[in-house]
Amino acid sequence: MNLLKRRIPCLVMAVLVLFTASCVPVQDKDEGNLNITVTTTMLLDLTKQIGGGCVSVQGLMGCGVDPHQYRASAGDVMKMQKADVIIYSGLHLEGKMGDVLSSLESRGKKVICASDGIDRELLIQNDGVYDPHIWFDVCLWKLAAKEVAKGLSAADPENAAQYEANLSAYEKELDKLDGYIREKASEIGESRRVLITAHDAFGYFGKAYGFTVMGLQGVSTVAEAGTADVSRLARFIAENKINAVFIETSLPVKSVEALQEAVRANGFETSLGGTLYSDSLGDAKNGEDSYIAAFKHNIDVITDGLKGE
Repeated sequence: MNLLKRRIPCLVMAVLVLFTASCVPVQDKDEGNLNITVTTTMLLDLTKQIGGGCVSVQGLMGCGVDPHQYRASAGDVMKMQKADVIIYSGLHLEGKMGDVLSSLESRGKKVICASDGIDRELLIQNDGVYDPHIWFDVCLWKLAAKEVAKGLSAADPENAAQYEANLSAYEKELDKLDGYIREKASEIGESRRVLITAHDAFGYFGKAYGFTVMGLQGVSTVAEAGTADVSRLARFIAENKINAVFIETSLPVKSVEALQEAVRANGFETSLGGTLYSDSLGDAKNGEDSYIAAFKHNIDVITDGLKGE
């Protein structure tokens, strides 16, 4: 079956699975709640915050999964087919799921794109492509939350007032988070505010909170960093004496370790400043399975790693 899936193009596979799914009875809603399927862990938490007790939510991508590389399985398509609502981030974050999402929407499935609530003038562009990592600016994430609340209200008008109340409460928590991030960032001298990670996921963070951000890979992780990329970044780190670089939970550590070796070859020693959540939240075991907890973890790790002596 796995070999067959590799050989069938994504769109054809999606059509076949959707045809099969149409023959399977749709499960009843959980206690009358709106059944929602979301793509990423960030959206899973966001939807729970907005939906509260009015929704039942399941996510497709688990902790530590890279959404840039994720391909929907037959089981995933079945889950989306049975859901009342599908929520995805957009801006090509789930690039390999595009055909499946388009096919479902064309069949009348209610689909919410969280990034549709953000004015394109607020987005970062790289070579004409929008950066999809909008959750690293709390103000942009508030706009995504509004878009989700609007979509849920349209899908479930009877509970629209509750969705709006949940949104209002969550926005207040996000404002507190934004203040916390700014306070922690102020502990780092401006010359030390250089964040270097495995891929360029933190552009919105840098823009919002005053950091220079650089990544080994580009905005997407589809293309791997080459030797020239490693060498160029290593020289920059050595020349500017940047004392820490950071790992990401959703990417292999080997690329950052290779960068660290290249910096050493340039006559400077940089440390591993810690592990950051980039394209995925943590899990319930470590208590960082919420957007707010994961972002607090990130700014704490960044602050500790970059402050220096």
